[in-house]
Amino acid sequence: MTGAKILGFGGYQPDQVVTNDDLAKLVETSDEWIRTRVGIQERRFAREDETVADMAEAAGAKAIAASGLEPSDIDLVIVATCSPESLMPTVAATVAHRLGIVAPGAYDLNAACAGFCYAVGAAADSVRAGSARHALVIGAEKMTSWMDWSDRSTCIIFADGAGAAVVGPTADGEREGIGPIVWGSAGDQGHKIVIEGRTGKLTQDGQAVFRWATTALAPVALEACRRAGVTPAEISAFIPHQANLRIIEAIAKKLGIPRDRVADDIITAGNTSSASVPLALSRMAEQGRLQPGKPALLLAFGAGLSYASQVVTVP
Repeated sequence: MTGAKILGFGGYQPDQVVTNDDLAKLVETSDEWIRTRVGIQERRFAREDETVADMAEAAGAKAIAASGLEPSDIDLVIVATCSPESLMPTVAATVAHRLGIVAPGAYDLNAACAGFCYAVGAAADSVRAGSARHALVIGAEKMTSWMDWSDRSTCIIFADGAGAAVVGPTADGEREGIGPIVWGSAGDQGHKIVIEGRTGKLTQDGQAVFRWATTALAPVALEACRRAGVTPAEISAFIPHQANLRIIEAIAKKLGIPRDRVADDIITAGNTSSASVPLALSRMAEQGRLQPGKPALLLAFGAGLSYASQVVTVP
């Protein structure tokens, strides 16, 4: 069996910037209230006619270009999303066709905000087993389609966007580039984040999720480090799900990872669910905050409740 590694990644955000003051015109809130509770200053909303597939296509194209491959080199496409416009056809097959990827394996994966890490784990296993040579993994969400704009506890948090990565094989003798995934779920807490029925709106018990995330997830990240054979001190970048800045900082503190190594894309991107980890990776790369060849720690969590973590080598 060969190893697997990330070859490149890319992100896409819609053009429409929505500030906290903009939201204060729609719901009873304020810039100060939002910043102190979740750390968000602004976020991006998709156009009404902009779909999950549109955003996934844009991010996927950037990731393929960054990997140095051609669309013809991709033979598996996985799209992590919990906000598609419809269940059929799959976003993955639609995006593959648009990008000129001919006859790949293609499927959508729903692990909510943990989806991208789940998809990277699945793609890496497919490459290692020989089921795929190169996989395009995308997290794409249009969360604004599922918001109750009178619920200030949720509508201030979520946003839209997409992020992607290309997973491929390691060279002979090259060290494994994607560590074993540590994943799981807490189904007994599933009612804390829900969308009721086919046309319902997202609701969540934010305080309960906060308590769970700040107590249960640091051990998951530590186990991912252990399985990858690294210590938190060796982690060059920590990219957790961008759910809440206070959660991010609390977990990083428990892991002992310095603040300057921690992704904080939530400040300007909001919570984009399964798109948040790859978007944050892309932002850190643009800011020159990633060190090629060094280990980075991914951690994602969300509705389900589901969670996943793995260590990857920065391409």
